[in-house]
Amino acid sequence: MLYETLRRRVDDGTVPGAVALVARGDDVEVVAVGAADVGGGVPVTRESIFRIASITKPIMAAAVLTLVEEGRFALDDPIAEWLPELAKPRVVRTPQSPIDDVVPAARSITVEDLLTSRPGWGLPSDFSLPAAKALFEVQDHSRPLQSWPDPDEWLARLAEVPLLHQPGEAWLYGTASALQGLLAARVTGLTLPEFLAERIFEPLGMEDTGFEVPAAKRDRFTWAYAPSESGDLHLTDTPDGDFSSVPRFASGGGGLVSTADDWLAFARMLLSGGGDLLSPTSVSRMTGNHLTPAQRENAKLFLEGQGWGYGGQVDVDPIEPWNVPGRYGWVGGTGTTAHVVPVTNTVTILLTQVAMRGPTPNPLMREFWRACA
Repeated sequence: MLYETLRRRVDDGTVPGAVALVARGDDVEVVAVGAADVGGGVPVTRESIFRIASITKPIMAAAVLTLVEEGRFALDDPIAEWLPELAKPRVVRTPQSPIDDVVPAARSITVEDLLTSRPGWGLPSDFSLPAAKALFEVQDHSRPLQSWPDPDEWLARLAEVPLLHQPGEAWLYGTASALQGLLAARVTGLTLPEFLAERIFEPLGMEDTGFEVPAAKRDRFTWAYAPSESGDLHLTDTPDGDFSSVPRFASGGGGLVSTADDWLAFARMLLSGGGDLLSPTSVSRMTGNHLTPAQRENAKLFLEGQGWGYGGQVDVDPIEPWNVPGRYGWVGGTGTTAHVVPVTNTVTILLTQVAMRGPTPNPLMREFWRACA
C-alpha cells in the first residue's frame, strides 16, 4: 500500500519523487519512487538528501534540552540573559491593535516559552493582523536563508516587532524555533551548525544532516519545486544552489537537509527514552502536550486541534485514524513529515521535494499517514 500511494502521486505529477520510511520496532520498510528532478534524470533512493524544513524543529528542541540537562540554563530562566536584545519586549494591546499601540510584557520570555512556541512572537492563524504583518517582514520564509541577515542583525530587527500575545499566553508558529537556535549559539559560543553537529548529529551518526550539502554528496541531493496555480511544478532550487554553503543565518526552525535514515536515528533516540543524549524525563516533556484546550483551538490552522510539545505537534484527540494520542512529530513546508508513535514503537517519515501550499498538510501527506495507520 505504501508503494502504491507514492507511485500514484509520482505518476500524476504531484511530486517528481518521494521516499517513505516506516519502522515498527526493528522492522523497517523503505519505499523510494520517482526521480530527484522533474526531468527524471536521477532516481530517488533511500540515500537521497532532502531539504527537511520544519522537521528540523524537533531536532532543535532536543539539542536545547541537552543544555538544560547540563545546567547551562533552566526551563524557567529568562532568555534575556543571553539574548539581551529581547529583554524588554512590547506587546500589542489586543491582537487586532496597530503595532504602535503597545504595552510592556507582563513577564520575561523564558526558555520554556521558546520550547513550547509561546514567546509571543510567531505566526497566528490570521495573517492579516498588524503585528503578524510586521513579523512577516523580519521572518520572511519566501526568501532563501542565504539572503537573511546575520543572527545579530536579525535579532535587532525582531526586537522592533511587538509581541502579538503576552509571553506564555498563545501558541504561535515558527519564530520560537529560530530563537532556540540563536539561544543555543549564544550560550555555548558555537555556531548553530557546530552545536547541532556536536550534540545531535555526531552522537547519533546522522552523517548526511546539516545546513549545507558538500560537493561530494550533491549527486544525492534533490531539486526543489513549488506548485503553481495551474498545478505545474516550478523549480525553486537546485543541488548546487542555496545549500551549497552554510548561510549566515542557520535556522533552528527549518534550515536542515537530511535523509530518511538520519531522521530515523533521531526518532529512535526519542523512542528509546533519550538514549545517551537525553533523560527519559526530558523526552517525556518534549513529547507531551503543553497547550490548553483554548490554545489548541486558536492554533487550529496549524495544529488541526492537536497539541504541541517541545518542537513538535502532539496528538491529543483521535480525529483521524492516524491521530494516535501521544503521536509526536511535525511537517515541513518543503513537503516533508516525520513522526514517532510511542505506544506502538513506530516511526513514519515521508520526504518529497515539492513545497506545501500553506500550513495545512497536503493530500499526499494525509494519504501517507492513512497508509501507516
